[in-house]
Amino acid sequence: MKYIDEARQVLNDEARALQLLAESLGEEFEKTVDCLLNISGRIAVTGMGKSGHVARKIAATLASTGAPAFFIHPAEASHGDLGMMTERDAVIAISNSGNTAELTDIVLYASENRLPLIAITKNADSFLGKHCDHLLLQPQLQEACPLDCAPTTSTTVQMALGDALAMCLLTARGFRKEDFRRFHPGGSLGQKLSLVRDIMHTDSAMPLVQPETPMMNVLGEMTRKGFGCVGVLDGEKLIGIITDGDLRRHMGPFILESTAADLMTHDPICIEPEALSAKAEGIMEQRKITCMFVVDEEHRPLGVLSRHDL
Repeated sequence: MKYIDEARQVLNDEARALQLLAESLGEEFEKTVDCLLNISGRIAVTGMGKSGHVARKIAATLASTGAPAFFIHPAEASHGDLGMMTERDAVIAISNSGNTAELTDIVLYASENRLPLIAITKNADSFLGKHCDHLLLQPQLQEACPLDCAPTTSTTVQMALGDALAMCLLTARGFRKEDFRRFHPGGSLGQKLSLVRDIMHTDSAMPLVQPETPMMNVLGEMTRKGFGCVGVLDGEKLIGIITDGDLRRHMGPFILESTAADLMTHDPICIEPEALSAKAEGIMEQRKITCMFVVDEEHRPLGVLSRHDL
């Protein structure tokens, strides 16, 4: 346990820095968000060294939450990559000292082409601080590094400022979970944010019968479609469902003399096609069911889901 006290000190130092940062936010932060909302292009995020790593993450967060953004390496910018930026863009430049030499050409380019320049630095009197349009100051604190050398507290603050900007832009644009899903189609997150309509089984794959359908035909439809259920239609409207559980509960010598209407559960649990698949999964888990129909506003079946799909 000899490292615990030191680790706690690092975390406490960084937490204190974030608290001071939160308390320091004011009108300049508001103006920065408005500036980024009003551009018609993209947000170029730049920084050198550890600040560059932070800039890459901020650009990725912005892009994935509805604010088109990209990272531009300041050294590469001086050798042609300035052409990545257009007059419709804005620039976020990150430098703890504000005097990072590699940022000079980007700062000058932004000034010459009237690109809004947002600076994240702790030095208002630096080259970056003096030549930006909007200045987001970091708290004047030492690094959490015991040598006060390795970027620790400063990069934590930079990252948090980027997150704050991204989330304010997200909220201002009315960005939704469905929008987030479009940018994250892969992995478990993408699966949870997929829409019901994207994974439901449709058309001839749906197990459907009429109320007067004999039970032998109901069993045949249930077996062929393989969902462990059938929906019961009155015209085009879904009025009931029969599941494997219903069959077990009604099992007896006269079950084959029944019709679908005799065994069905009225007003089955359904879901709309634009719902998130995570919502469907939650309903199935809560209600302890293994299949569910997807219906439109007129309660006409559009598809069917099973737990296996989710």
